[in-house]
Amino acid sequence: MAVAFDEMNGPGGDLRPAYQELSRWLKETPPDALEYRRQEAELLFRRIGITFAVYGDAEAQERLIPFDVIPRIMSGKEWAILEKGLKQRVRALNMFLRDIYHGRDILRANIIPDDLIFQNPVFRPEMNGQDVPHDVYVHIAGIDIVRVNPEDFYVLEDNARTPSGVSYMLENREIMMRLFPDLFARHRVAPVEKYPDELLSALRSVAPLSAAAEPTVALMTPGVYNSAYYEHSFLADKLGVELVEGRDLIVKNDEVFMRTTEGLKRVDVIYRRVDDDFLDPLTFRPDSALGVPGLMSAYAAGNITLANAVGTGIADDKAVYSYMPDIVKFYLGEEPILKNVPTWRCREAKDLAYVLDNLSELVVKEVHGSGGYGMLIGPAATKATIEAFRDKLKREPEGFIAQPTLALSTCPTCTSSGLAPRHVDLRPFVLTGRDRVTIVPGGLTRVALKEGSLVVNSSQGGGTKDTWILDE
Repeated sequence: MAVAFDEMNGPGGDLRPAYQELSRWLKETPPDALEYRRQEAELLFRRIGITFAVYGDAEAQERLIPFDVIPRIMSGKEWAILEKGLKQRVRALNMFLRDIYHGRDILRANIIPDDLIFQNPVFRPEMNGQDVPHDVYVHIAGIDIVRVNPEDFYVLEDNARTPSGVSYMLENREIMMRLFPDLFARHRVAPVEKYPDELLSALRSVAPLSAAAEPTVALMTPGVYNSAYYEHSFLADKLGVELVEGRDLIVKNDEVFMRTTEGLKRVDVIYRRVDDDFLDPLTFRPDSALGVPGLMSAYAAGNITLANAVGTGIADDKAVYSYMPDIVKFYLGEEPILKNVPTWRCREAKDLAYVLDNLSELVVKEVHGSGGYGMLIGPAATKATIEAFRDKLKREPEGFIAQPTLALSTCPTCTSSGLAPRHVDLRPFVLTGRDRVTIVPGGLTRVALKEGSLVVNSSQGGGTKDTWILDE
């Protein structure tokens, strides 16, 4: 694997311009003062109650995501390229989703094989021919970005269903401002605090045409046992909207109402953090206690906006991801600004043969996997694990893709033995409203805290950092 690009110290060990002030500050700050503030940050996170649950972990129901107090810094110029590329990608994703549920021009043009769409478990035939308000399918996208050198950013995956993590972006910034005002004073850091206002504005802008002048937005959660429940309640609070569960909503005459102390109140937009399968027991899983009977008929009648739209999971699929450069060119007639990671589709015999021959060098992922689960990192895996994966791939090749092991960039991080480089990725949040796409400058930087590890997911022991975009 190539040597990782260090975002602070650059390829030749030369301090990069964006990090000059931070470097000075670190030299002036005694290590014990840094450690004291790191502990203070942990205490604040505990007090606020920012935790997440790990499914299947009976021992530790609630965990604190480790927070690293050294910010990840990017110049305004670097961000401008990323922002342009993210807007382009999300525009193409929305056009792709509209097309596969309507005219299917991309399938007729033989750019994507039909079976990849129609035999896909997350394709929703119920959405065939159904219009969604203002043709927006992905209102909130979390696009995972990795960096490999000064110029190149790659998209690692597209999260178009219910991307999470934005509460950490906002809380990380608040805690950094509280604990490190002196460091902030030395930089012009672009603000992320307006994200809730931008989100509310985007959601209101996509309300159905039948909605009131001031549309009512509600945030729908599966409930307190969901791993991201903290984020659901945090966002509802920041947006100033009701946090509802399925049982709080009722459908009458194809309109959705929420129960309030003053009686029923019509809801126009639901920012839902509930998966498609559980949304409406009359349409999807009849055993779902989380959904709202009749919700899909109100949706079909055009009386409710669901953000994100039903059926967006097809854009999360990692085999569909491999076609994103073609998707961008097909719908926009433009070259993609952000690169895709080269991807072998194990569903194709030639690619499968290559992957089976090179398992020890590749990263293999489930096409519907998330959270870092169910993946093989070849260079770090034992022979037994590689052989077990080989059997899985032979049994069910269409369930996997493979990629080269990228040398993810590193950033300085606090460790028990002092500052050390650790691998990072970045999840910016892209908001699509009726007539504009907005991105607050920054995102959630996730950091692999174990030395040499490339897995940044919080469920696998990763932590987070504040992301500073410098106003230049």
